[in-house]
Amino acid sequence: MEFQTNAQKECYERISPWMYELFGANVLTFGDEPLFIINFGSAVASTRVTPWEEDDALITTRSYVVTDVDLNPDLTYFLLRENNGLRFGRFALDAENDIVFEHSLVGSTCDQIELKYSVTTVTKLADNYDDEIANRWGGKRALDRWSSW
Repeated sequence: MEFQTNAQKECYERISPWMYELFGANVLTFGDEPLFIINFGSAVASTRVTPWEEDDALITTRSYVVTDVDLNPDLTYFLLRENNGLRFGRFALDAENDIVFEHSLVGSTCDQIELKYSVTTVTKLADNYDDEIANRWGGKRALDRWSSW
């Protein structure tokens, strides 16, 4: 695996054992990129380590909540209002207008407890919201999308 910076490599190597300790057999890794995939209920989350600033890294956990959804003002208003009440993390739209939920941690200061809460919160919130959003506005939950491939 090639890393863009030493900080990215150090962060990935530090959190890799934690991911397996915390999530065991639910963790999928790739040999070519600093990425972990975790499945929880109907949510699928990716935790990626990327370079940040000159000498640090970001640990970003992102879960697709609903894909193939037709955006409308009611749905986007709902997402913005929900963002206002969340303690950390946020809903967003990716380049394909899929609804995602994500949270980032600073790599150099992250500890195992922070990582656990970041990953579990992202996956639990995605798992909680995907049914409601799909039922009200359509689209596919992440697990539905992945299982149809």
